[in-house]
Amino acid sequence: MAIPLEDNYDDVLLKAFQGLKLKPADVAARTNLDVGAITRVLAGDFDETVVRQLAPVLGLGTEALIALGRRAYAPHVSPPDGMRGFSTPYHDFFVNAYLLWDESTKQAVIFDTGSDGEALLEAVRDRGLQVELLLITHAHPDHVMGLDFLRKSTGARAFVSSREPLAGAESLAAGETFQVGELTIKPLPTSGHSVGGTSYFVTGLSKPVVVVGDALFAASMGRGNVSYPDALANNRREIFTLPDETVIAPGHGPLTSVGLEKRHNPFYPELA
Repeated sequence: MAIPLEDNYDDVLLKAFQGLKLKPADVAARTNLDVGAITRVLAGDFDETVVRQLAPVLGLGTEALIALGRRAYAPHVSPPDGMRGFSTPYHDFFVNAYLLWDESTKQAVIFDTGSDGEALLEAVRDRGLQVELLLITHAHPDHVMGLDFLRKSTGARAFVSSREPLAGAESLAAGETFQVGELTIKPLPTSGHSVGGTSYFVTGLSKPVVVVGDALFAASMGRGNVSYPDALANNRREIFTLPDETVIAPGHGPLTSVGLEKRHNPFYPELA
C-alpha cells in the first residue's frame, strides 16, 4: 500500500505561519484578505484564490502549494535494491525507519527504529543480514522507541548527534563517515526541527540515498521547532546540493527524490 503524504496544503501553511511567527491578522494586513478567510483556509477549507495570495507572503511556492490543495501531487519513487522502509504507528500517525544493506557482504545498517522494531528484525533475519550500525536522525521518541530492542537483538553500535544525547547511543564525531560493506555513509547536519538533527547520505547502492528524519518530507518539511530559518537553510545546503536522483527517505510519508522536491516542495520555490 502506498504511503500517503505526511502533510496537506494547510499543514504547510501552518508550519510557515509558525516558523515566521505570524498570525492571521498579520498576514491580513499585508494582503486584501480578511482574517476569517485566512482562518478558514488554515482549518482545511481549501480556497485557491486565498491560497494564491497567501503563498508569496509566506515565502512559499504558489503552484506547488496549489497542487497540494488540489491533491494533485504525489511522488512515485521506488527504493533501490538493498533498501527497505518500515512504517509503524505512533499515536495517531506513522513513523518510518529504514534498513539498507550490501548484498555482497550481507552487512546492514538501520536508520531510526520507528515505534516497533519487530518487523525490522524479521527482515534482517529473513535476509541473513548482519546489522553493523544503528544510526539515529534525531532523538524524538517516535524515532527511537525500538532502539534498546534492536541494539540488544543485533549487537550493533548506535550513533546519534552529540547535541541530542541518548542512552545506548554513542555521539557522532565531527567529520565522521561510516563504511558498511560497500556502503559509504556520510552524516549531514540538518538541525532546525531538532537541535541535533542529522541526515545520512548513503552511496553504494544503484542510486544514492539520503535518510533525512524530519528535516524534509515529500512536498513539506518538519516543523522548525528549534529554528525555522536554520531548518530551511540546512536543507538547502546539505540536501538540495545532492544529485537530483538521490532518493530521499523521510521520517514520515513516502519516499521522494532531490529532483522532485526541487520542483514540488512549497518551502523551496527558488529551486523550482
